[in-house]
Amino acid sequence: MSYRLDRAGIMKYLPHRDPFLMIDEVTEITSPDGFKDFRNDRSKAGIKVVAWKNVQATEHWVKGHFPGNPILPGVLIIETMAQAAAMSVYPFLEADIDRLAERDFRVILCGVDSARFRRPVVPGEKLRLDVEVIRVRSPLWSFKAKAWVGDQLAAEADILANLYLKESVS
Repeated sequence: MSYRLDRAGIMKYLPHRDPFLMIDEVTEITSPDGFKDFRNDRSKAGIKVVAWKNVQATEHWVKGHFPGNPILPGVLIIETMAQAAAMSVYPFLEADIDRLAERDFRVILCGVDSARFRRPVVPGEKLRLDVEVIRVRSPLWSFKAKAWVGDQLAAEADILANLYLKESVS
């Protein structure tokens, strides 16, 4: 089973909004075991996400980074990869997404290692994000993320995220 989400679908899941919702489309979320068992941490390794960001000249950072020669800041590339990584949880939660939103469910970025920026990313380019779940030790998830422009590697990083669910107070 594979999943596709447009921006409206992404917004149902991610709490981010403009100007900080970075991904525009998710074209693939796949799992080696077909997303069978959310309770089994080992079965989550190997989940892959392919997402896209259209880098536009109208984005808030363009005027200041750098005037006359805009380059997408590396920290925004990392954030974009982290948002794509968060989508790896979506298939497990799809049926309960409205209830979870009410209970303040979040995937929180808590670590970045081995970040490397291989080429500048500029307005007009389309950034493809390839993310794979490497290991899960609930509630921590580890990801390998790569950002591509065409067939050129633009950036890569190891990302660590915490799945946070605030218990409701009644």
